[in-house]
Amino acid sequence: MEQKDVKKLEEETKKLLDKFSKALASVKSEGNEEWNVVRDSDRRKDGEGKACDDTFREIMFENAPQKDKSFIIAEKKTW
Repeated sequence: MEQKDVKKLEEETKKLLDKFSKALASVKSEGNEEWNVVRDSDRRKDGEGKACDDTFREIMFENAPQKDKSFIIAEKKTW
């Protein structure tokens, strides 16, 4: 793709996102309720984990596309 086409696409994308964000800002929600939930106690208790199957590590390494001895090589996605 040529540089001028990339620039035009970026400008169109920015306009579209700006238009969408303005439209989204005007949306009213029903009530002023909060979305997070506060509980008196946590449902998860520390130290009650389930032991993994012995073959779990082997399966994970078989599925990993890139690995180096005992490490899975992962790529952090940048947006």
